[in-house]
Amino acid sequence: MAAAGPAPGGRWEVVRKGRRPAGGTTGSTTGSRRALGEANAARALPLAAPIATSDTIFELGFERALKKQNKEQVPPAPAPPEQPHRRQHAPKSAKKPPANATKPGKCRSLEEALRALDLADLQKELDKSMSVFPENPSVWVKDLAGYLNYKLQAPRSDPTLSQHAHDYPYCLVSKELRSIIRALLGRSSSVLELFFDHCVYTMLQELDKTPGESLHGYRICIQAVLLDRPKIATTNLGKYLEVLRSHQNRPAKCLTVLWALGQAGFTDLHEGLKVWLGVMLPVLGIKALSPYAVAYLDRLLMMHPNLTKGFGMIGPKDFFPLLDFAFMPNNSLPPSLQEQLRRLYPRLKVLAFGAKPETALHTYFPSFLSRATPSCPPAMKKELLTSMSQCLSLDPLSFSVWRQLYTKHLSQSSLLLNHLLESWDSSSKKVRQSLQETVRSFKVTNEELAARGPNSDQDVAACDAACKELLRRMKGRGFPWSRLLLVLLVFAAGFLLHDVRTHGSFQASSSARLLRSSGVLPASQAAWQKVSHCCLQGYRWLERTLPVCGSQAMAVLQPPLELLWAKSVEVALSLSQQCSSLLSWAHGSLPWVTEWLQSRVPESLLHFAECVRELLLFLLRSCLLPLLECAAAALERGWQHCLDSCNGEVSWDCLREHLTSFTYSSWIYLQNTTLAVKNWALAMISGH
Repeated sequence: MAAAGPAPGGRWEVVRKGRRPAGGTTGSTTGSRRALGEANAARALPLAAPIATSDTIFELGFERALKKQNKEQVPPAPAPPEQPHRRQHAPKSAKKPPANATKPGKCRSLEEALRALDLADLQKELDKSMSVFPENPSVWVKDLAGYLNYKLQAPRSDPTLSQHAHDYPYCLVSKELRSIIRALLGRSSSVLELFFDHCVYTMLQELDKTPGESLHGYRICIQAVLLDRPKIATTNLGKYLEVLRSHQNRPAKCLTVLWALGQAGFTDLHEGLKVWLGVMLPVLGIKALSPYAVAYLDRLLMMHPNLTKGFGMIGPKDFFPLLDFAFMPNNSLPPSLQEQLRRLYPRLKVLAFGAKPETALHTYFPSFLSRATPSCPPAMKKELLTSMSQCLSLDPLSFSVWRQLYTKHLSQSSLLLNHLLESWDSSSKKVRQSLQETVRSFKVTNEELAARGPNSDQDVAACDAACKELLRRMKGRGFPWSRLLLVLLVFAAGFLLHDVRTHGSFQASSSARLLRSSGVLPASQAAWQKVSHCCLQGYRWLERTLPVCGSQAMAVLQPPLELLWAKSVEVALSLSQQCSSLLSWAHGSLPWVTEWLQSRVPESLLHFAECVRELLLFLLRSCLLPLLECAAAALERGWQHCLDSCNGEVSWDCLREHLTSFTYSSWIYLQNTTLAVKNWALAMISGH
C-alpha cells in the first residue's frame, strides 16, 4: 500500500510500504523519544474517556500552553507512516503500559504508599527526563508530578482534606523525597507558575473521569511549590475566579481550586488574605463553598497570631461585606457559619484598621454611619455605635466627615449622639473638645432645618434634644474638688515653711502657737510619746523572750528536722537515680525523636528553634553566669566583712549592733535629706 504525505520541503510524495524517509537524525531522535515514552508509559493508567466539559478561559489558556509544550517536546523529524490497520488500533495500544511495566495497586493509606515509593527509581526517571530534554524544565516537573501521582495510589479524600492537618499530604513526605523535590523545583524556577497551573488543571481533569486517579502527587507538588513561592498562587486570581464561576454546579472542582490556592496562606499571611479576599469572599454566599471559606479563614488567623503582616490587605470595600455577613440576619450564611464569622470579626477589624488607625478610620466612618439605622439588629447596632465612637476618638477627621453627612443621616446621627451621651463619663478630654465644636454646628443646622418646614421633624427633634443635653453637660462639669484640695495643700505647706523660716524654729512660729492653743500639738505629742513607749516595751520584751523561745523551739524541732532531712536525702537519691535512667533512655531514643521531628516539623520552625537555643546560650554565658559570679563574690565579701567585724564569730549581739548602726545611719541620712529639701524650698519661697 502507499500513502500520500507532505514532504519536509513542502511538496507531496508517495510513500511505499516498508519505505522510511531518508535522514540520519530521525532514528536517533525517535529513539530518544521512545525511551522517554517507555519510561513514562509505566505511569499510564487505562482510564475511561473523560466527560466533556464546557470550555472556559482557564482551559483555553491551558490548551494553548499545552500545545506549545507539545511542540517543544516532540523532536523536529516527522514520524514514519504506519499501515492503516496499525493506525486503527493505535489509540488502544497507546493506553496500554508495556509488558515490563508494573501497575501499582491501591494502598490502604497514603502513608503506606509513601513508604513503598522507590526513590532510586524516581531519581532515575528524573535523570532520564533531564538528559532527553536538557533545556525544557517544564517536562522535568511534569514528569515528577505524573510519577508521584501514579505511584501514590491511595483512597481519595474529600477535596479540601478537612479531616487532616493543613500541610497534609506534604507533612508525610520523607526528608529524602523532600530534598529530591526541592532540588528539581530549584532547577526549574522559571516554569513554576506554569507548573502550578498544570497541576491544578490536571486535578480538574481527573475529577471528570469516572474511576480517576487519586490526586496526592499533584497535591504534594502544589504544596512544595507554594512553600517557597507563595506568590505564585496569587498572580492569576482573576482567572481562577472565572473557573469557580463556570463550575458552580461542580462543588468538588471548586473546592479543589480553593484548596490549591489556599496553600499559599499557610506560609505567608499576606498572600493568604489575598487569596481569601480574591476568590473566597466572592463565593461566600454559595452554600457548598461557604463552610470551607469560613473554616480556611479561621485556620489562617489561628496559624498567624501576629496580624501585623496582614495590615493593609483589608480595606473598606472588603471589610463591610464581612460586617454584613457577620451581623446581618437572614443572609445567605447559615447561623453556625455566621456565628463562626462573628468570632473572627474582632481580628478582621484589627486587620482592616491597620497599624495607624488614627489616619484611616475617617474612611470607614461613612459606611458605619449609613448602616446604623434604628431598625438594624441590636448586636449590629451596638457594634456600629462602638466602632463610630472609636473612629471619633482616634481619628479627628471623622468629626468633619460626620458634619458633612449630618443632614442626610439624621436618624443615624441621633443614635450616635445618644450613645455619646451614655458614654460621656468614659470619654477623653480631647474627644469632648472636638465634640463640643461639632455639637454646636449641629445645633445651628437643627435650627435651620426646623425653620424650613415640617420635613423630618421627629429626627430633627431627637437630634436637637441630644445636642442640648450634650451642651449642658459640657458647661456644667461639676465643682473641681480635687484641684481645690491640691491648691489648699500646697498653700498650707508654703505658709508653714515661711512661718518657720521667719521665726527661726517651729516652736516659736505662729503655727506652733496656734496648734498649742487649740490643743492639737499637746495631744499629738502625747500620742507620739505613748506610741514610742509601747514600741520600746515591745522591743525589750522581744529581746528577753526571743532567745528563750528560739532555744526551746530548737530543742523541740531538731529531732524531727533531722529525720526530715534524712528522708529528703533518700528521696533525692532515688529521684536522681530515676532521672539518670530516664536521661539514658532519652539519649538512646534521641536520634529517633530527632528524625520524627524533622519529618513532622517544618524546617523554618527548626531553624527558629535553633536560633532561640543559640540566643539562650548567649544570654546564659554572657549575662546570667557573670551576674551569678558577681552575686556570689558580693555575698562572700559581705560575709567576710561580717566575720571581720565580729572578730571571727557571728553572734546575735554582733548582728544586733550592726542592725542598730545601720538603722541609725539610715535615720541620720533621712534627716539630712529632709533638712536639705526644706532649706531649698524656703530659699525658693523667699526668692519669689
